[in-house]
Amino acid sequence: MWFFIPIIGLIIGAFLGSSISLQLPPIFIKYMSIAVLASLDSVFGGIRAILEDTFDGMILLTGFFTNALLAALLSYLGDRLGVDLYYAAVFAFGVRIFQNLASIRHHALTHYYRKKENKRSVEHE
Repeated sequence: MWFFIPIIGLIIGAFLGSSISLQLPPIFIKYMSIAVLASLDSVFGGIRAILEDTFDGMILLTGFFTNALLAALLSYLGDRLGVDLYYAAVFAFGVRIFQNLASIRHHALTHYYRKKENKRSVEHE
């Protein structure tokens, strides 16, 4: 049951984001994309933690804000230095998102196969 709360929040957020017309200045696009990646990383990390029974809301919130602020600071510093440090944050968040998705998929498939095996063993009894 708790598994669906982050997914519902993600769907509601995507719906609100697509229905509200908000124009950002082009200078903020990099920072907004980093914020979106940080939020996706936190959502998928939270789902993974729920599946592993290690979820802690405080860790989720502090991780989100710390990651978002560090990535924005890294992007800003890169802009000031003339180096695209923005790509380092994109790469790091991308790797973490795919690792979390792989873990979620692994947990879901393991749960599915265990359920299927239990059903099969009950039918043979």
